[in-house]
This record gives sequence, structure tokens and C-alpha cells, in this order.
Amino acid sequence: MKYGGLIIEKKEYVLLKRLMNLSGYHRDNTFKKSLKKLKEEMESAQILDEADMPKDVIRFNSNVTIISENGWHKKFKLVFPSKSDVKNNYISILTPMGAAVMGYANGDSLIWEFPTGNQKLTIENVEQENESININMVL
Repeated sequence: MKYGGLIIEKKEYVLLKRLMNLSGYHRDNTFKKSLKKLKEEMESAQILDEADMPKDVIRFNSNVTIISENGWHKKFKLVFPSKSDVKNNYISILTPMGAAVMGYANGDSLIWEFPTGNQKLTIENVEQENESININMVL
């Protein structure tokens, strides 16, 4: 990993913990496993202030391009569950794809379990939007 581990902005860390605590009721095992793995990775994540966040780290409202080991490309925006819209490539942080990429940086590779099985993904591009998040926002 480019920075040695996940990097998460302080306010986003609080929101993410809140979202994960409220979403522990998924019936789908893949979703449960994804959230559990993200929760475990967050235990060793670097938590930084907004001003110290590297521009190439995936966070809420990041536009992300990934490529899989199978060669497919996917471009999406990582959003809150309430803004999820798969048809328009707005992927919720609480989906396996959203949980897989949060806190990773441009150029990082990771292996994550999806409904179709384990996939190796490489972060090809990360672009930030200057869209502030509401710390009081919940689902």
C-alpha cells in the first residue's frame, strides 16, 4: 500500500463508524463480511485531519476508477447510502465495492470478496470533489 495502510479523515471516520453500527442488519453474508473486513482495517488506519489528507486517498464523494485482474474497468463515485444510485455509478460505502476501496490510494491493489468471489482490484485513479460532508448525517 502506498501509505502503509488505510487513511481516513477524522470526521469521515466518525461517520463511517456510525453508518457501520447502524447497518449491521444485512442478511447478505457478502455485505456482512465486507463491513466486518472494513471495520478490522479501520482499527489500524491512520486518522488524519482534513488539511493533512493526501489528495489521492479514496473518501466520501471521491470519484474512483478501478481495474480488476480480469481487465474490467469501473468508474464510480463513493457516496452515503442515501445517495446510492447504481445506474448512475453512485456506489454506497456500505456495499462490498464501497467498503473495499475506502481509505486506499491511487495505485494501491487489494483483494476483496464480492458476491461473485474474491477479486483483485487496482485503484487506477482518484479525483476529489470539494463537497463537504455533514457530520450529523446518518443513513
